[in-house]
Amino acid sequence: MRIGLITPEPGHPLLADTTALLAPEHTVEAVDPAAPGAVPLPLAAVYLLKSRTPQALELARDLERRGAAVVNSAAATELCQDRTEMAELALRAGLPFAATRTPGSLSAWAAGARLDGPVVVKSRRSRRGDLVARVDDMTRLRELARDWPHEPVVVQEYAPNSGWDHKLWAIGDKVFSALRRSELSPGGRGPTRSLAVAELPSGWAGLVREVGAVFALDIYGVDIIDTGGGTPLIVDVNAFPGIRGQAGAPEALAALALRRAGPDGGMRGA
Repeated sequence: MRIGLITPEPGHPLLADTTALLAPEHTVEAVDPAAPGAVPLPLAAVYLLKSRTPQALELARDLERRGAAVVNSAAATELCQDRTEMAELALRAGLPFAATRTPGSLSAWAAGARLDGPVVVKSRRSRRGDLVARVDDMTRLRELARDWPHEPVVVQEYAPNSGWDHKLWAIGDKVFSALRRSELSPGGRGPTRSLAVAELPSGWAGLVREVGAVFALDIYGVDIIDTGGGTPLIVDVNAFPGIRGQAGAPEALAALALRRAGPDGGMRGA
């Protein structure tokens, strides 16, 4: 069976380890979405969409139109890049997601903003190197507006918490977890700490799976903060994150790829 990886970085640890598991019995081909004529024919049984660039999303949409199985779908991946749409969908579904407003560009909002308490300002479009900052006063807001004047942003009220983000990931029904200092903490994120799923507050693993169902995701991350007594608040959802250093993650991804390929090997035509 042929399995495609839509990524310019097939050496990413999760993908490399998954490839090593599949390679003895299957052919795993990396597809760089920026390369002309990237997809060889016949089509693979399934494609794992690790990249979120515009070229990768367009390639995934084209493969889907041609009948190929793509995990995650282009539509689900793209939705998770828009924090406004992400929040709207989550809140409509009744998920405990941070209330989110979209004021437009950072400079336009800062010009007329009034702060009644600390807020978190994020780039509306989720991407590497985007803006995520806590703002406690107008001085800090004006500083950000000078640095990111035209950046479309979303604003969330700051929720008091322990200062630790619960990093939860899912591959199919398999949930993984870790702890990481919040990027809003004064000292920055720091190293990731291991956390067994059994140590999560009651119901959190089920909440992660519910997020996957709502967002139509098979491989995804959910950032949750504990606002007190195990009460969860979801602050972000990511399509196909790195899931580095999680025992069992490559095995879960290999098994998911084979399941999504289907019993007959999936799509084999042009």
